[in-house]
Amino acid sequence: MILKRATTPRIGWYGLGSMGLPMATNLQRHLTKNPEEHNLTYYNRTLSAGDSLKELGATPAESLLDLVEKCDVIFTMLSNDKILTETVNTISSSSAAIDKKTFVDCSTVHPDTTAQVSSTLSGLGAVFLSAPVFGGPAVAQTGQLVFALGGPSQTANQIDVRRYIVGVMGKKVIGCGEEAKGASLLKIGGNIITLNLMEAVGEAQVFAERTGLGTAAMEELITESFGAVAGGYSKRLTTGIYAPPLNTRPGFGVSLAIKDADHALSIANKTNTKLPGLELASNNMRAAREYGGECLDSSSMYGVLRMQAGLPFWNGSSRQE
Repeated sequence: MILKRATTPRIGWYGLGSMGLPMATNLQRHLTKNPEEHNLTYYNRTLSAGDSLKELGATPAESLLDLVEKCDVIFTMLSNDKILTETVNTISSSSAAIDKKTFVDCSTVHPDTTAQVSSTLSGLGAVFLSAPVFGGPAVAQTGQLVFALGGPSQTANQIDVRRYIVGVMGKKVIGCGEEAKGASLLKIGGNIITLNLMEAVGEAQVFAERTGLGTAAMEELITESFGAVAGGYSKRLTTGIYAPPLNTRPGFGVSLAIKDADHALSIANKTNTKLPGLELASNNMRAAREYGGECLDSSSMYGVLRMQAGLPFWNGSSRQE
């Protein structure tokens, strides 16, 4: 029988949404391959979301606080600022001893929120690292995410969380300095590019359809000339993923994208920075949500662009209502 070393940290995961689940799955598979590691402990408000993790050997916790108590490193991947803040408040107001524990938050939140939760947890003796990711659910499944990482540098007695990131859940870590909010700022800035690119691809595909060029040739050009990311955004449109069936979960939901755009626009306003492209994308996403509801992908601004060109919001591959 292989014994675990007493110094081997126990890893926990909270948040099993469209991004959290594939990331936690890759982490559990990594832990399973290393006989010295403990299996992942996980928790989610809907605990059944982790059934596939349990099948891989991961262990469900009874509650968030049970997870925190049992683990040395706790990863979180949560949908918005409110949930992250509530989570940290639950932990900080409990009797749980969190000194010497490391919290790694992969959520996309406002830098001010990151700074607040960092101050709260570090004030109780914990280490807090912000580690938001670039790449959607499909990239998460392949373990090829890019991580931004902000927070205090590793010390001799601190767990190096990169060993659970690079080659496990991601292909690259971009260092963002000693303040955790630096990583959140990079993530928000990166989403300016993402949403502008989605808008541009949508415009190009509507142009291709209305002129008779056709979306297939345009998609080939986008993929070959502008890379797999842009090509992937095009496929979201041509395959109808921008408006998936009502009983499914969008990969990057329109409301989450609007939240990210709002964060960027609020920061830009405070720094006297103009983001006209992002403002256009944000307005089109809001119009898409108003027309088609919550079950839309962030790329659903394409549906609005279609209507502006005299086409139906829905295309032949999307849902039709």
